[in-house]
Amino acid sequence: MNAVALQLRDYRLTTAEILYHMPDHPGLLQTFVWQEYDLAPKFPELRRFLDFWSRNLDGKLHSVKVANQKIISASDWMTHDCELTLH
Repeated sequence: MNAVALQLRDYRLTTAEILYHMPDHPGLLQTFVWQEYDLAPKFPELRRFLDFWSRNLDGKLHSVKVANQKIISASDWMTHDCELTLH
């Protein structure tokens, strides 16, 4: 689905800052930024990604900070039927 269609279904642009322990040096933390359209407040896409991370990647998760922003809503979306002529 395209971004506008997702936003009209109440998806929001979600950004997650993920801190994880480096596999070879567990005392060091590395940052990963994830961004996708997701449904607040349960964030199913982010949870699916974090589940994948936990099952398949070696870097143990330390913390996740989440921010989301509603960009447009159905009430913001209007279409106009008109024709304009420019000289």
